Amino acid sequence: MSDRIYNVLFLCTGNTARSVLAEGILRKDGDGQFRAFSAGSQPKGVVNPFALKVLSAHGYPADGYRSKSWDEFAGPDAPIMDFVFTVCDSAAGETCPYWPGNPTTAHWGIEDPAAIEGPDWAKEAAFEKAFQYMRNRIGAFIALPVKGLDQMSLKSRLNEIGALEGRSIGHQRA
Repeated sequence: MSDRIYNVLFLCTGNTARSVLAEGILRKDGDGQFRAFSAGSQPKGVVNPFALKVLSAHGYPADGYRSKSWDEFAGPDAPIMDFVFTVCDSAAGETCPYWPGNPTTAHWGIEDPAAIEGPDWAKEAAFEKAFQYMRNRIGAFIALPVKGLDQMSLKSRLNEIGALEGRSIGHQRA
C-alpha cells in the first residue's frame, strides 16, 4: 500500500447536506488513504442538523464542519486536490474554479435530502437514504486501486460509481 494520501473535495451548491455527508464518510472510512473536504458554490453558512445527526447515528464524526465556499480550495494556499466530486446537479452544471493540480473529476449526484418538506421523521429518512447512497459510492471509491489505474480507466470507474443506485434523475449521462 502506498503511503500517499489523496485529497478529495466534495462539492454542492449550499455545502449543507450531501457534500458534508460525503466529507464525514470519507474522513472516517478513508482515513490514512484519503483526506476529505467539502465546499459549495453558494454556501449557506450553516450545516444542516440532520446531516450531523445521521453521521453521528452511524458512528461518523459530526463535528468540525462548516459551510464554506469552493473558492477556499482554488487559491494558491489551498491543498492540492487529487479528486473533485460534484454531488448535486446544480453544482455539476456550474463553471467550477480552476483547481490547482488538475484533479480527476466526476459527478456523483444524489437527490437533495434538505429539499424534503414535512415532519422531521421524513427529513431524517431522506438524509438516511442520502447517507446510504453516499456511503456505498465512497466504499466503491476506496476499493479502487487508484495508484494502479491509468487516468482514462480511473475516470471511467469514477463515472461508473456515480451511476450507482441513488443517482439523481436531473443529471443523466449519455
